[in-house]
Amino acid sequence: MSLFAKVVNNEVTQVWDTQPPAGESGWKSAVEVKPAITANRQSYDGHTFDVSVDPVQIVYAVKDITVDDRKGGLISAAKGTYSQVANEQARLEAEDASGDTAAVSTAKDVKDASIAAINACTTHDELDAL
Repeated sequence: MSLFAKVVNNEVTQVWDTQPPAGESGWKSAVEVKPAITANRQSYDGHTFDVSVDPVQIVYAVKDITVDDRKGGLISAAKGTYSQVANEQARLEAEDASGDTAAVSTAKDVKDASIAAINACTTHDELDAL
């Protein structure tokens, strides 16, 4: 994808992914510079512009993801999976009384065990092993 940055007084004022209007001054080609990140341990965190080079560089910063941040995401996922099972069984029960309370109970037990295992982790490696 082609990118274009409008530079006014050495500052980027706009970035487009379509060709800017012909004859409008200040537009330069731009490229994204995304450093390699470690999956589940880092994420992109904003960007800056380097207008001193051609094409203009959109340089992304990298942020470390904490173990606690990952735990929160994994716990949310475990709760979401349980909610899907519980909601589906409630829907079936309301429709034709075919809901399976044992499936809901099993899903709750799995959720609770998952959350306990997640909370016991103190490192990224332990979370990766789950």
